[in-house]
Amino acid sequence: MSKVSIVIPVHNAEGTIGDLGRRLVALLGGAHELQLVLVNDGSTDGSDAACRALVDELPGLVTYLRLARNFGEHSAVMAGLGAARGDQVVVMDDDFQNPPEEVPRLLAALSEGVDVVYAQYARHRESLWRTLGSYLNGSMARVVLAKPANLYLASFKAMNRFLVDELVACKTPHPYVDALVLRVTRSIGTVEVRHDPRRRGRSGYGLRKLAALWGNMVVSYSLIPLRVLSVAGFLLTCIGAATLAITVTTDLIPVLKDPTELERLTSVSMFFRGFQLLATGVVGEYVGRIYLKLDQEPQFVVRERLERPGGHARRR
Repeated sequence: MSKVSIVIPVHNAEGTIGDLGRRLVALLGGAHELQLVLVNDGSTDGSDAACRALVDELPGLVTYLRLARNFGEHSAVMAGLGAARGDQVVVMDDDFQNPPEEVPRLLAALSEGVDVVYAQYARHRESLWRTLGSYLNGSMARVVLAKPANLYLASFKAMNRFLVDELVACKTPHPYVDALVLRVTRSIGTVEVRHDPRRRGRSGYGLRKLAALWGNMVVSYSLIPLRVLSVAGFLLTCIGAATLAITVTTDLIPVLKDPTELERLTSVSMFFRGFQLLATGVVGEYVGRIYLKLDQEPQFVVRERLERPGGHARRR
């Protein structure tokens, strides 16, 4: 019997997490050695009580992590991956948009030998705003992360033990799980699954969170901004040098019209500003590489871990 862990980041899901947990156990508990990993990411409703009730209701099957504050979906997933014991690990949402009935299809595709299987949706059940955000996110990922053009980076996915161990070993303080996946492997599978309407609530990804995700992708997983500055500085330096050469030549050849003081000042200023921007970009390249390796801000902080092995609740 295979060991399967299902990681579910929980945020304000008191109305769905109980039903979701019970449904997963009913569908998968007989065929797999199952573990549900619930990660409460700073919920402000009754999600904590709902998760605790599942620990008591499903002894030996549920591991509950309560984070000290809201760290974001990707940090919550990383916390869940660290607690997952399965040889196959599924990550899914807490609102039934990822149907539990589709989990076996992801596991079957994962068994074909790839490291990760992403769910692909024939029809998205999201708002136009959320769909547009996903499209822009995917477009940026193609540039920044070299993501395959035909791959949709869904939050619903299954990973093998090798990939999970590699992701958990990464201690970057601002994790973007899909970026880490693409850093580790290109052995990627896909399977088309159903995408259902959200049962309750609405998506937490508004304009602010989407902008933060894009910024995190660009700044934390690439040096593109620094390189753009370097190229801009190089171009300005070349333009400034050419303008300065023209100004000097005009001064030295009497038959040519003398440049005005403004032209002289502009040419000299453009050259040195461009050179400064180029130098800043080069130095920033080194500083950026150091930052990517040395920033020690925690990915997450687990305030409490609760599970019930052998019929006795255990806290950590």
